[in-house]
Amino acid sequence: MDLVRIICAIFLPPLGVFLQVGLGIDFWINILLTMFGYIPGIIHAVWIIAKK
Repeated sequence: MDLVRIICAIFLPPLGVFLQVGLGIDFWINILLTMFGYIPGIIHAVWIIAKK
């Protein structure tokens, strides 16, 4: 299941985070990072998925 989340995180970072943690603070942080730049959003999403 983590592989599916990581693939989602690469194409749409907030979706990958949402699938991992739901509508928590990490989701909203990822939305902001993705708006500021696509690459920071991906890095944050993969980090959130990998740490849990």
